[in-house]
Amino acid sequence: MEAAQILMADNMWAVYLGLLIAPFVQEDAAVIGASSLAASQPAMAPLVLLVAWVGLSASDLWKYGIGAAARQQAWAQRFAERPSVKSAGGVVRSKLGSAIFAARFVPGTRIALYIAAGYFQAPFPRFTVFILASAAMLLTGLFAVFWVLGDLVGDRAVLYVSVAALAGLVLWFGTKFLMSKLNRRSGP
Repeated sequence: MEAAQILMADNMWAVYLGLLIAPFVQEDAAVIGASSLAASQPAMAPLVLLVAWVGLSASDLWKYGIGAAARQQAWAQRFAERPSVKSAGGVVRSKLGSAIFAARFVPGTRIALYIAAGYFQAPFPRFTVFILASAAMLLTGLFAVFWVLGDLVGDRAVLYVSVAALAGLVLWFGTKFLMSKLNRRSGP
């Protein structure tokens, strides 16, 4: 463990770059990793959380851009004409804040919502404010959980909670994957 800490200390630029890029690859794992790192290295916590917040926010704002760009595509326009998709567009525009805060904490919902917000022209300044606020809430909330558990249980708590959270994510996505496979097989 000490060798890993020395390696990390000698290459902090790589750690911060990873924190910035990780949300573009897998957002939930990035948030768990950044929060647990911040809780286990309190002196680094403010900068770790700031860099993770910037990366998380940039990743989400980029998804809005994908939706905005999709408005020019014929296939997206046809898809958006479906009644269920049209009604979803109305919800995105009328309940943007609550939709973003709900999606922030429900795995598997964010990407579709953020792309839909761009496609259905939700006001970008409002979208940005909600993204920044919900990202800050998620990061600081998870950091607080890791911090409190670390104080109550000891240094190993951060490791155990991180592993449990990542295992929960794998279980969540694995279940979704299996359910979609089973639904396809039992389809009409």
